[in-house]
Amino acid sequence: MKLKDKVAVITGGNSGIGLATVEIFKENGAKVVIFGRNRESLDKAVREVGNGMLAVQGDVRNLKDLDRLFKQTAERFEMIDVLVANAGIAKFATLAEFTEELFDEICDINFKGAFFTVQKALPYLRDGASVILVGAADADKLGRPLTSIYSATKAAVRSLARTLSAELLPRKIRVNVLSPGLTQTPILTRDIGLSADVRDKIAQAIIESVPLRRLGTPEEMAKAMLFLASEDSTFFLGTEIAPDGGLAQISPG
Repeated sequence: MKLKDKVAVITGGNSGIGLATVEIFKENGAKVVIFGRNRESLDKAVREVGNGMLAVQGDVRNLKDLDRLFKQTAERFEMIDVLVANAGIAKFATLAEFTEELFDEICDINFKGAFFTVQKALPYLRDGASVILVGAADADKLGRPLTSIYSATKAAVRSLARTLSAELLPRKIRVNVLSPGLTQTPILTRDIGLSADVRDKIAQAIIESVPLRRLGTPEEMAKAMLFLASEDSTFFLGTEIAPDGGLAQISPG
């Protein structure tokens, strides 16, 4: 088991890629802590995965909630070996339609939340720990209409992996980015700022641009998370892995 007796904290671990990551980490021997806003889905995750998992309710935008997360984690498990800053949202609007409230919501969860998740975890991270941030396969590389702020936050996260890895080098804490392609998760059916019709058309257009002509699965993303969390990736530092069906690399033809 690749994570036997390792302690892993996963934000946004109560659904989608986060929940699939919880499951594969547990299968590989990890002691897992999940953090999310929705009490009902947290409780469901504990029932489904179980086996001593700790679930903490809170919001990555609230620094006091993050303090509580890591305090409770330390009380139960002491030090942290793996930190997955997975919490994030995808909402879209045109430049003309963007509001300050929407701007702040996306930035506060995707960028501020990721940054302070790592900062607040720092006293509890074991030397040599693995930190995994979550980007997006091509959002920070290709200009797409409606995605200005979402893409900017993912570019910021990509940058953080480099700068934080450099800063934490004396402790051999490696910070890397997992950048999934479009994945079949509950986020596809949530309110992302667009009508259901427009959302479905955009999703279909993206699928048609993926060389493999399908969505990724949460389980496929979780396998990449396991690689970055485990000793298999000890020579990866400040880098990005993009399980995206070839989206950012290959012409669909």
